[in-house]
Amino acid sequence: MVTFLLVMLAVVVLLLIEIPVAFAFGIGALMFAVLTGNNISFLVPHGFNTASGFALLALPLFVLAGTLMAVGGISERLLDFVNSFVGRIKGGLGAVTVLTCALFGAISGSSSAAIAAIGQIMIPRMTREGYPEGHATALVACSSVLALLIPPSIPMIVFSITGGISVGAAFLSTIIPGILLTLVYCGLNFWFLRNNTSITVAPKVSFAEASRGVVRSGYKASFALLMPILILGVIYSGIATPTEAAAIAVVYAIPVGLYIYKGLNMKSLGHATVRAVITTGSILAVLFFLFIMSRAMIMEQIPKHLAEALLQISDNKIIILLVINLLLLLIGMIVDDISGAVLAAVIFLPVIGQLGIHPIHFAAIVGVNLGLGNVSPPCAPMLYMAGGVSKLPLDKYIVPTLKFLIFGHLPMVLIVTFIPDLALYLPRELMGIE
Repeated sequence: MVTFLLVMLAVVVLLLIEIPVAFAFGIGALMFAVLTGNNISFLVPHGFNTASGFALLALPLFVLAGTLMAVGGISERLLDFVNSFVGRIKGGLGAVTVLTCALFGAISGSSSAAIAAIGQIMIPRMTREGYPEGHATALVACSSVLALLIPPSIPMIVFSITGGISVGAAFLSTIIPGILLTLVYCGLNFWFLRNNTSITVAPKVSFAEASRGVVRSGYKASFALLMPILILGVIYSGIATPTEAAAIAVVYAIPVGLYIYKGLNMKSLGHATVRAVITTGSILAVLFFLFIMSRAMIMEQIPKHLAEALLQISDNKIIILLVINLLLLLIGMIVDDISGAVLAAVIFLPVIGQLGIHPIHFAAIVGVNLGLGNVSPPCAPMLYMAGGVSKLPLDKYIVPTLKFLIFGHLPMVLIVTFIPDLALYLPRELMGIE
């Protein structure tokens, strides 16, 4: 256990000095194997075999689908559709940002893709209409993590495969928390802007004209809105596995981008594919080393020792859950959502079994916690990515971000943790999970 803590401390130090995540975990895996006397020639094939499994093939396919949809003009149609409902209300453009990030999450399954596709459009647009730049940046950063909760979520795929639980059930567990957090962020956006007098609002129109606008934008966005329905429909109807659904998403995205929305051409299709390959390669490099480290941890019975240590802190289930939430938050602060999902599955799933917590419920806890950590300093990868889009210094958007997190995301973490039915209702009703 001491060796494990020293290795994790070394990994954290490497991350803080900005060593790439894959190399930091690679060095950590090598250190752990050497210090514990494990045969690295046995661990490496395990990492390769796990990372190249059929189920994990969904990851690059969803990355590619999300990239194609972002380049192909899907995000603009989604924005226009949501804007037709709330765009003429003060603060409505902020709500459009939140709702569109949620919808885009249902297409791409990636927080970074949501920031790239939505943030580059909405941050300049909100700023032009009088929104404080810090508020706009914080809103995009916080809303981007809805992609962790609205399926298909790439971190949930990785968590499920690593933990040996149903991918479909893990998807369902985060839907209600994701919808609730979407509504909370919309409400907070309106509340924080209630006294702002610099925001320009489009003139009001008659109900008939507004209805025609909704119908027009809905018609134009119909192919974009159909995609999440198609993906989730084939998964939950049993027609296709998540991996096969990801392949369907790619096959669907290409003609829609090329011939319907015409945001894609052969050149941009090639660039999007290369970008998706680079993204996938960086993710798989991280996962390869994480799988090696996780196997060594299991062989050294680290999860068992951690469970015993947590149970020695207190025999009160509430206290232990709060400690686990704190540790998950720290993991989310230090590493990206996908790396955090692997670590959470390896380290904590054996612990929650002894506490009588359902693994599907724990999947939802992991999702909301990693989302909170990914926009919480010091590392906060999604927060800094949004700041990179707006080109603002951290001090301009850190306070608005903390307000969204403290009054929105943190309460949702506690609600999901202590009200299991929020996570378990849909898996029980739709999949018969006990």
